[in-house]
Amino acid sequence: MNSPSQVAPPPPSQASRGVGEHLRQFWQRVTEGLELSQLWKQFSADARASYRLYQRDFQAQSAQEEQKRSVWRTTQKFAWAILEKLSPARRVLLLLGVVLLLFPSGGFTYMQESGERGTEVDFHFYGGLLLFVLLMLEVADRVVMKRDLEIARDIQRWLLPASAPQVPGLGIAFATRPANTVAGDYYDVFARPQAIPGETRFLLAVADVAGKSMPAALLMATLQASLRTLSQTRCSLRELVASMNQYSVTNSQGGLRFTTAFIAEFEPGPRRLSYINAGHNAPVVRRQSGSIERLSAGGMPLGIQEEATYESGETVLQPGDWLLIFTDGLVEALNSSGEEYGEPRMLNVLQAGASASADELLRRMMSDLDIFVGATPQHDDVTCMLVKVQ
Repeated sequence: MNSPSQVAPPPPSQASRGVGEHLRQFWQRVTEGLELSQLWKQFSADARASYRLYQRDFQAQSAQEEQKRSVWRTTQKFAWAILEKLSPARRVLLLLGVVLLLFPSGGFTYMQESGERGTEVDFHFYGGLLLFVLLMLEVADRVVMKRDLEIARDIQRWLLPASAPQVPGLGIAFATRPANTVAGDYYDVFARPQAIPGETRFLLAVADVAGKSMPAALLMATLQASLRTLSQTRCSLRELVASMNQYSVTNSQGGLRFTTAFIAEFEPGPRRLSYINAGHNAPVVRRQSGSIERLSAGGMPLGIQEEATYESGETVLQPGDWLLIFTDGLVEALNSSGEEYGEPRMLNVLQAGASASADELLRRMMSDLDIFVGATPQHDDVTCMLVKVQ
């Protein structure tokens, strides 16, 4: 006969196993399969991004005033920054809900004339209910906005090339990562007919519209349309960029929404690259010998001055050379210590992977960027185009 200590515990019932399975499925659905560490990183990134959003509405005036400013004053300004993001009606809901939650006694009881206890009113309950209603209204707005942004993202993806075209003598790879759902960065590679029958040149373009999210994405779409349209006319590269600048001025809100751009024209036969750098980060040519050249000839960003003039530069690419075109979001990406990724680190990756293919080197560069940044939220769009001369 078994002693009590040797008696095996009864197996879990079918009902308890079913409840456990339902709870597991519910948790999987809520978290989408993410681990706790991943959820914490996501929460930390969201919290930092939200804080930066509200922080923009109150800036430190000076170092001395910053020291004198009390915690209460900072909290007050931060609270106003949150309130001003809501509509007036929702501000009232928020304030009323908070007041009810902070009510000292939590509620009161109506006493009947006979002296018996009547209806009890719980202020904390109604305060929580008001905040829940406010949350549902904000979630509804977010869902509608997210749906619209996803549609805009799909349209933007349709405007940008999914894969690089076949260009004689070149291997091309590109990648873009928007800081938000949609981006203000633009890249493209396409054939451009020339005056000589049978001759085709290829246009390479990378641009960065000032700002982020929807406003920048809308201007990016107009930039794409103007470049595609104007490039079909038989004009020089300088005339093309000058026309784009004049068009950009009409859509730049007085120069506030300017665009930096690098636009180049490649001739496959002589491997000649003509280019104009309109205020963009200077692309890098890494020669087969390992030497580095910068492509900086050009002028000011598009959309600032209607009568701006642009100089064109020219270089001949040789087999084994690399051309790296990027936006400032790549080199200015920050890690948790506030350090920038920087051009030296980018060039180290380029030098170390010079023997790889364009696709492979692009993967290495994006991976190195991910390792450097870690869980730090992305604050700007990142675009990179790598071209290997074959």
